[in-house]
Amino acid sequence: MTLLKQSLAVAYKDLLTEWRQPSRIAGVFFFCFALLLLFAFAMPNTQMLSDIAGGTLWLGLLLASTRSLDQSFHLEMENGALEGMVLWPVPPLAMFYGKALANALLLTLVTLALTPLVVVLYHPVWNGDIPTFLGIVALGCLALAAPGTLVAALSVQARGSSALLPLLMFPLVVPVVVAASKATTLHLEGDIMSQVDDWMRLLVMFNLAHWALDGWLFTRIAEDG
Repeated sequence: MTLLKQSLAVAYKDLLTEWRQPSRIAGVFFFCFALLLLFAFAMPNTQMLSDIAGGTLWLGLLLASTRSLDQSFHLEMENGALEGMVLWPVPPLAMFYGKALANALLLTLVTLALTPLVVVLYHPVWNGDIPTFLGIVALGCLALAAPGTLVAALSVQARGSSALLPLLMFPLVVPVVVAASKATTLHLEGDIMSQVDDWMRLLVMFNLAHWALDGWLFTRIAEDG
């Protein structure tokens, strides 16, 4: 419970910062919205738009998330705040989980805000239920946030971190985006063969692997300075 409380405290700190300066989440939203518009106007076939609605949503979120995750440790780099956080009486694992939870929540909010726009622009046939869709979104965003937070910590002090982060992050999260896109598409079109549960289980496995392994790696990074 102590680790949980400490993680939630770090997440609350990050979310409070975003509430006071919402430029990061606004930038992610409008960047992803621009990508959705680009794909919508580039496709000449309305039926094709409906078929790619789920995949386009997650592709846009993946590309836009790199900007958001790149700023995860930006404030901590100012005035030596990152070193101060390491000296807190808080384990590095709580720092990682707190920041990853905050990033996951921000990505989830952006995805939910973009969903009505996807419905309007792409006219998908919505045959699924809302709770399952929310579960897919939550699992997908959690699976993006954990490796993204780790890579942000690795690249924050490097030159050209904005370019380095996607290069390191994309190989880790491409399977996540594929699974989330497939689950979303099947859920929207109607899961006749009951495949959505299998893709959601795959997302759960990705989450278990990333949140356990990435947390351990972040701890080693923080301990090594």
